[in-house]
Amino acid sequence: MTAISHDRNGDDRLIRESGIEARVAAIIIPVLGAVGYRLVRVRMTAQDGATLQIMAERSDGSMTVEDCEEVSRALSPVLDVEDPIDTAYQLEISSPGIDRPLVRKADFAAAAGHLVKIETAILLEGRKRFRGFVVESDEETVTIEPETVEEDGDEDVLYGIPFEAIAEARLVLTDELVRDALKQDKEERRERKRNRRPSASERAAQRSVKQNATEPAGDEDSGTHTEGE
Repeated sequence: MTAISHDRNGDDRLIRESGIEARVAAIIIPVLGAVGYRLVRVRMTAQDGATLQIMAERSDGSMTVEDCEEVSRALSPVLDVEDPIDTAYQLEISSPGIDRPLVRKADFAAAAGHLVKIETAILLEGRKRFRGFVVESDEETVTIEPETVEEDGDEDVLYGIPFEAIAEARLVLTDELVRDALKQDKEERRERKRNRRPSASERAAQRSVKQNATEPAGDEDSGTHTEGE
């Protein structure tokens, strides 16, 4: 993965692919956008011979099993036509998961207070790997507090890591992260249930239709005519 700071082809991610994975990303980003999703990551692995892993999500970060199926149906024919991979492969669509990759500025903002792992493309403070809690983030930098303090180190040390220097970043699975994820999932389920519920006007219309359907029909002319003698 590479770190790129400028928007390219509608891709607002900070951390992007290179090589064949970048070709796949360029093909699928507009398709995902057309059906209401956005790309998180593309990865080609040697699993089961060759597997193209595409991680996607909705704009609110959610991604259900049904969403994965919808994305697969949308991407499969496009990838068949464009044929960016010159070998047989399996297509795998997944959600980011609880310990998700952080690829957008909004991901770092949402991770405030949580433990993250960050790897940079260049040396910062004499290192490339950082592990700590997100304190804050702005347009240019994410600030983290180290998880542990090195011996003889400054307990108040904070690391400001420029987004353009980040090569890879992800949340670390913790009890607090799991609790927050379960809470968010519960709220999203409740919201989806509310959205499926008919409005007051729709319920009134449904009742009216039901009442009309159950009202007895009036006497009608049978349509026959008998002439008297």
